[in-house]
Amino acid sequence: MDVNGRDDLKAPLLQPSDSVAITISETNNKRERKHRTAKFRIGDIKCASCATSIESVLGKLNGVENAMVSPLQGEAVITYIPELINAKEIKETIEDAGFPVYEFPEQDIAVCRLKIKGMMCTSCSESVERALLMADGVKTAVVGLALEEAKVHFDPNVTDTYHIIEAIEDAGFGADLISSGNDLNKVHLTVEGVNSDEDAIIVRSSLESAVGVTGVEMDLGERKVSVSYNPDLTGPRSIISCIQEAGRGSKSYNAHLYVALRRRETEQLQEILRYRNQFLLSALFSVPVFIFSMVLPMLPPYGNWLDCKIHNMLSVGMLLRWIFCTPVQFIVGRRFYVGSYHSLRRLSANMDVLVALGTNAAYFYSVYVVIKALTSNKFEGQDFFETSAMLISFILLGKYLEVLAKGKTSDALSKLTELAPETAHLLAVDSDGNFVSEMEVSTQLLQKNDIIKIVPGAKVPVDGTVINGQSHVNESMITGEAIPIAKRPGDKVICGTMNENGCILVKATHVGSETALSQIVQLVEAAQLARAPVQKLADKISKFFVPMVVVAAFMTWLGWFIAGQARLYPEHWMPQAINKFELALQFGISVLVVACPCALGLATPTAVMVATGKGASQGVLIKGGNALEKAHKVKLVVFDKTGTLTLGKPEVVSDVLFSSYSMEDLCDMATAAEANSEHPLAKAVMEHANRLRLKNGSYTEHVTEVKDFEVHTGAGVSVKVGEATVLVGNKRLMQACSIPVGPEVGIDKVFAEIDPMGKADKIKELQMKGMNVAMVGDGINDSPALVAADVGMAIGAGTDVAIEAADIVLIKSNLEDVATAIDLSRKTMSRIRVNYVWALGYNILGMPVAAGILFPFTGIRLPPWLAGACMAASSISVVCSSLLLQSYKKPLHFQNTQGESHYAKSA
Repeated sequence: MDVNGRDDLKAPLLQPSDSVAITISETNNKRERKHRTAKFRIGDIKCASCATSIESVLGKLNGVENAMVSPLQGEAVITYIPELINAKEIKETIEDAGFPVYEFPEQDIAVCRLKIKGMMCTSCSESVERALLMADGVKTAVVGLALEEAKVHFDPNVTDTYHIIEAIEDAGFGADLISSGNDLNKVHLTVEGVNSDEDAIIVRSSLESAVGVTGVEMDLGERKVSVSYNPDLTGPRSIISCIQEAGRGSKSYNAHLYVALRRRETEQLQEILRYRNQFLLSALFSVPVFIFSMVLPMLPPYGNWLDCKIHNMLSVGMLLRWIFCTPVQFIVGRRFYVGSYHSLRRLSANMDVLVALGTNAAYFYSVYVVIKALTSNKFEGQDFFETSAMLISFILLGKYLEVLAKGKTSDALSKLTELAPETAHLLAVDSDGNFVSEMEVSTQLLQKNDIIKIVPGAKVPVDGTVINGQSHVNESMITGEAIPIAKRPGDKVICGTMNENGCILVKATHVGSETALSQIVQLVEAAQLARAPVQKLADKISKFFVPMVVVAAFMTWLGWFIAGQARLYPEHWMPQAINKFELALQFGISVLVVACPCALGLATPTAVMVATGKGASQGVLIKGGNALEKAHKVKLVVFDKTGTLTLGKPEVVSDVLFSSYSMEDLCDMATAAEANSEHPLAKAVMEHANRLRLKNGSYTEHVTEVKDFEVHTGAGVSVKVGEATVLVGNKRLMQACSIPVGPEVGIDKVFAEIDPMGKADKIKELQMKGMNVAMVGDGINDSPALVAADVGMAIGAGTDVAIEAADIVLIKSNLEDVATAIDLSRKTMSRIRVNYVWALGYNILGMPVAAGILFPFTGIRLPPWLAGACMAASSISVVCSSLLLQSYKKPLHFQNTQGESHYAKSA
C-alpha cells in the first residue's frame, strides 16, 4: 500500500484460504442434519437422456437428497448429507455410470483456531498436537506454547469443532473456540421476538432468501443468529433490516449486534487472576509452615512451645505443620496431580510430573515421620512439610510472574487490534446523491460503499477513498511513517489511521475483516503461531528431558544414601536434626524440582511473538518463525525493478547541488536543455524543475533559448545555454564527458529483460553459488522468484499473488524496510540463542548443584523449596529476555557480514 494513498488497495493483504465450489446450508428438518451442496463438471453428456441417467443413478444413493444435471453446461448440482456420503463417493458413482468427472470438490478443508488451557511446557504442546492429529478428520494441527493457541485444518465431512475440542479435553487440557475459517464475513446478532420454532423458521427462511447471505446458524437458547454473507452483495445493516422485515401482523422481530467479551484480553486477565489467587491461597498456609519450621525454632524461647509433646514423640510443631501443609498439597496442588495423570496416561511426562513426584516424596515421607513419632516414644526424625508447601508456593509465584511477562509479549498485537475505532459517523444519501442525515453507528455495522464522515482527531474506521474534503492523516500506527500524509479526493485512507486537521468524507471499499488492519492482525496472529525451525532443538530435548531428570534424581538419592550407609563421608557433614536418608532424599527432591523444561519451551516462541509484533508496528509483516529464521542468513538481495525500485513511470525523487549554482539557475538550465526532447525522462525532469520554481516563487512560462542541442542515444542530451555547456543524462554520458560520478543506488549487478521463470532460474543460479538469497518484488511475474528465493519479500502496494507468495510483506513499500526485516531477524535469532543459553545453562548448572556437587567442598546445598524458586526464576528470565526485543530500533545503515552492501536487480 502506497504511503501517499495513490495506489489502489485492490484486495486485502492476507487472502483467505482457497475455497472450493461448495456452499453450506443447514436445513431445519426433524433430524437437524447438515446438508451440503456440491457442483461437479461432467463430460460426455450428449443429450437430455444422459442427464436423466445420471440423476437416476445419483437418486438411488443413500444420502443424496437432490441431483440436477444440466446437459448444456455439463454440470451437476448435488445436495447431500455429509454424514452419510461424501463427494468422492458421488464422483465414483458418476464415473461408474460411464461419465468422466473433470472437476469436483475432492475434500473440504475447514480451519479453526482454539485457545488451549493448561499447557506448561513443550511436552504439553506436543501432547495437544498428538491428540489433535490422532482425531478423525484432522489433517494438520499446529500448537503454539507461548500464544497458548492451536490452528487446526480438518475435514468438515468427518468432524467439527465440537469433536476437536473433545479430543483436546480427553488429553487433559481445556479448549475454547476462537474462530473458524468462515468467520471472516460473518455477523453475530441477538434476535428479539423469536420465542418459538415457528418464529425461528420465519427468520431463517427470510435470511436464507436474502441476496448475498451464504449461511445461517441459529441458537434459540441464547437467541443468537450467526449469518455468513458476501460483502460485495450485502452487509450487517441489510441483514438486520431483513430480520425486521420478516415480521408480519402481530409478529415483530428485531436484531442488534451480539456483544461478546474481548476473548484474548479477558482470558489473559482470568489466567493472571487465577495464578495470583492460587499463589495467595498457597501462601496463606505455607507462610505459617515456614514460620513454624524455619523461624520460631531459631528464636528461643519464643519457639519452645512447638517442641511440646502431644503423644509419644509427636510435637505441637509437627502437627501444625502437617495441618497447614495438607491443603497446599492436595487442594492448591491438585492441578499438578491432574496434569501428571493426563501426562502419564499419554505415556509422556511434563513439569507436572516432576513437581508431583518431588512434593509427594517430601509430603509422604513427612507423614511417615509423623506416624512414627505418634507410635514411638524413642523415634526422632525431621519432617519436610515446609519443603512441600513452599515448593508449591514458589512454583505458583513463578507461574504468576511468568503469565504477567508473557502478556507483554503480545502487546504489539493488542495495540494493533485497538487501532480500529468503536463507532463511525455514517451519512445517508438520497436517490439524487444528496446527504440527508448523519448517525453514529458501530463500525461492525459498516458496509461497502458506505459514506463516512471523519472529523479532525477521529480514527478512520474503514479502508476507503476520499470523495470530499482535504486533510492530513497520520498513518504511523500502520506504516511507521511519522509524517502525516496529505489526503485529497481520490486518495486512499487506511483503517485505524488518525485524521489530523480537516473534515473528509470517505467511501468505504473494504470493511471489517477485509481491511488492511484486520489482515495485518490475522497475519501477525498466524506468524506468532508458526513454529520456527530452531524450535526443533527444544522439541527434541523435551522428549527425553523429564525421564532423564527422574532417573538423575533417583540416582542422586541412591548415591547419597549408599554413601551415607557405607560411611563414605564424615559425620560432621550432616546438617543438624537430619539423618542420612533424609539428606539423600532432599538432594533427590531438589534435582526433581530444579530442572525446568518450561524455559526451553519458551525460548523460541516468546522471542518470535515479540519480534513479529514489533515488526508489524514498524511496517514489516513477517509470516512466522520460519521466515524470521531464514532472513537472518541472507547474504544477497535481488530486487525487481519495475514497481519495486521504480513506480513504473519516471519521476524525479530528489535533487542535490554539487556546485556554486543556485537551485533556481539549475532549474532554468535543466528546463532549457530538456524542452526540445520528447523522452519520458525529459518530461519528468521538466515537471520537477517547474515544481521547484513554483515552490520558490520563480515560476515562469518562458524557456531560455539554447543552441547546439544534441541527443546522445541511451545516455542523455547536451546543449549550450548562454556560455555554459549543460549535460542532462546518466552515468555513461557523464563518464564520456570526463565528469566524475560516484556509484547509483549501491546496486552492483543488473540482470535485464528476464521473464518470470528466468527470474526464478537466476535466483537458483545464485543459490547454487552457496548464497542465501532474498527476493523483493511486487507483481504476479515476481511470484515464481519469490517462492524460489530463501526469503521472499513483497511490497505492500504489490499484487495479491506476490503478497501471498512472499515470506515478508513491506507495508510501506519502502525499500529501507528490507534492511529492517533482515536486521530484526538477526537481532531475534541472537536473542533466541541467548534464551537457549539461559535455559540450557540453567539446567546444566542447576542440576549438579541441586545434586550436591558443591556440598563436600563448600557445605553449600540447595534445599528443595529454594530449588523450586530457581526453577520458576528460569522461565521468568527467558520471557524477560525476549521482552528486550520490544526496545528494537531500526538500523541507521545496513551491512552484511562482509561489511559491504550487495544488491541485485531483475528487470
